[in-house]
Amino acid sequence: MPRTSFYIGDLVLGANDGIITSFAVISGAAGAGLPAFVVIVLGLANLVADGISMGLSNYLSLESTKEAEERVGISEKRLNNPSRHGLATAFAFSSAGVLPLIPYFFNISPNTQFFVAIAATAVSLFSVGALRTLVTGSHWLRSGLEMLFVGGIAAISAYIVGAAVRAFFGIM
Repeated sequence: MPRTSFYIGDLVLGANDGIITSFAVISGAAGAGLPAFVVIVLGLANLVADGISMGLSNYLSLESTKEAEERVGISEKRLNNPSRHGLATAFAFSSAGVLPLIPYFFNISPNTQFFVAIAATAVSLFSVGALRTLVTGSHWLRSGLEMLFVGGIAAISAYIVGAAVRAFFGIM
């Protein structure tokens, strides 16, 4: 079995969550009508804090599973190095999660930044989903659409929350 397959779950989880949470921050900010500078600050803070959290949480989860299995005499090869799994998750989260933020770093019209971010997010989610098939063998179109659908639900929810908070407080 190729070595990459040991980390595919970590990489998919990290990349998917990085893209979705970054875009959720962007969607909520767009729904609330916040300026690009605020989107960048919130997005980068999300990348750092959530990337660390995801990586360490994966490490702790796998380490706990490994310790529990060793206690009862079960040993799984995939759990030999939980720190590598944690690093894979954190790396995938941060590297894929930055993609939706890219339009906010360039001098793009504020009216189009969110739409460019939507396109970057959709392409990223679909690509990560489709790339899963290199290891899973499932159909690339189905896998890409699955990940795009999951991300779309999260993004729409975040936008609605941002818009509702903006309307509730009467902010223009």
